Amino acid sequence: MTVSLYVLVDLFIIAAPLALSFDRKVMYVRRWPAVFVAMAIVGLLYIAWDSTMAMRGAWRFSDRFAGATRILALPPGELFFFVVVPFSCVFIYEVVAAYAREKSFRVHRAAWIAAGALFLAMGFLAMSRLYTGTVLGAVGAFFLLSAAFAPSLLGSKVFWLSIATSYAPFLVANGILTALPVVTYGEAAILGPRVLSIPIEDFLYSFSYLGFTIFTYRLLRDALAFRCSALSTTRGAPRR
Repeated sequence: MTVSLYVLVDLFIIAAPLALSFDRKVMYVRRWPAVFVAMAIVGLLYIAWDSTMAMRGAWRFSDRFAGATRILALPPGELFFFVVVPFSCVFIYEVVAAYAREKSFRVHRAAWIAAGALFLAMGFLAMSRLYTGTVLGAVGAFFLLSAAFAPSLLGSKVFWLSIATSYAPFLVANGILTALPVVTYGEAAILGPRVLSIPIEDFLYSFSYLGFTIFTYRLLRDALAFRCSALSTTRGAPRR
């Protein structure tokens, strides 16, 4: 069985985070339960989006570099993408949290709501470009949801630094995928401007996907930590 280039790129992305999951200061392995559940929740939504975009011609995958097999109109490497990318980027988030001092900054919640509404409005106006319109809407939805339920995330230095750091491997991996190209985009689905070979929409896609993943992961991580703390307190309480 021949391994496609796309799968090899995926393996490149996940190799270091997987190998370093047992680092004593980060101990990412302890976070895996929350990571995997967050990956599943957000990933299923984005796989459905990705599949719909492929079926509607927003992008196409090369048989030469991605293989001829398709599941929900997506090659195996693309489905594997929804495992390796969130796993690796939550790893980046935890590494930044472990090694950088958290510093919150205040931005009024109304500003994030306004930003979300603006992105949603731009997405609505840009719907003639299918990928552009939907990705702008996804960013808007992230800002609105975070402003409503996790405003501390939007004011977190660790969050924004981890997002910024994630763009380094993004430029390498996505650069390979779009330069060969492993994936091509329908001209009617995007605005056209690119950074190197990468459509600008991909930067927004990455931001919304990782933003939603970290948002969900933090909720699950904190809920699990609270549950473990409660169980520990209950077990340690003196019996009457």
